Amino acid sequence: MSPNVSTLPTNIKVANPGPLGLFGFGLTTCLLSSINAGLIPPASIAAVVPLAFAYGGLAQFVAGIMEFRLGNTFGGVAFTSYSMFWWWFSLLLWTLGAGWLKAPAPQGMATALLLWGVFTFLLWIVTFRLNKILWSVFLLLTITFFLLAAKDFGFGDLYGKLGGYVGLATGIDAVLLAFFELLNAVAGYTVVPLGEPIVLNLALSGRVGVAVV
Repeated sequence: MSPNVSTLPTNIKVANPGPLGLFGFGLTTCLLSSINAGLIPPASIAAVVPLAFAYGGLAQFVAGIMEFRLGNTFGGVAFTSYSMFWWWFSLLLWTLGAGWLKAPAPQGMATALLLWGVFTFLLWIVTFRLNKILWSVFLLLTITFFLLAAKDFGFGDLYGKLGGYVGLATGIDAVLLAFFELLNAVAGYTVVPLGEPIVLNLALSGRVGVAVV
């Protein structure tokens, strides 16, 4: 029997899924980047795989689907895409560890990381219309991917270590953004400003000659 439409609640408040996705991305990125930077032993990678499946992968995927439902195209694309990145990375390590696949050539991994860097760079361009902290997250993540790709292309281990440190900064930046968004949502007002969009600021300042991304 169909419910009477008039009895259905009309003032349901929908939560912001952004902090969930950002926390999942940020914490997983911090852990992996700590290994790449040499701050913790390489054997710690065993701790990354389940975290990447559960928090970096599943939690981000859920956040992405919620963003699509809310009409946030950028959030939906970003969260679901990077959740798939973590599942890809975890499945790669899992299948290699189980002996189901042979290790890919360094050039293969480098190309994959380069493609993710290009993808992230494109999203970074879009963030010129979003808040400044998110803009900085995608800038740092773009640099991280390119540095890690350079290492696998054979430019030297220094690039991998630098990629680890920049990746760690990326993760911390994402965690802080998640915390600020969560704090603002719970408080019901802007406790911590996230920064006006760069394109909006340029437009308001009357700098007509600056190209709008």
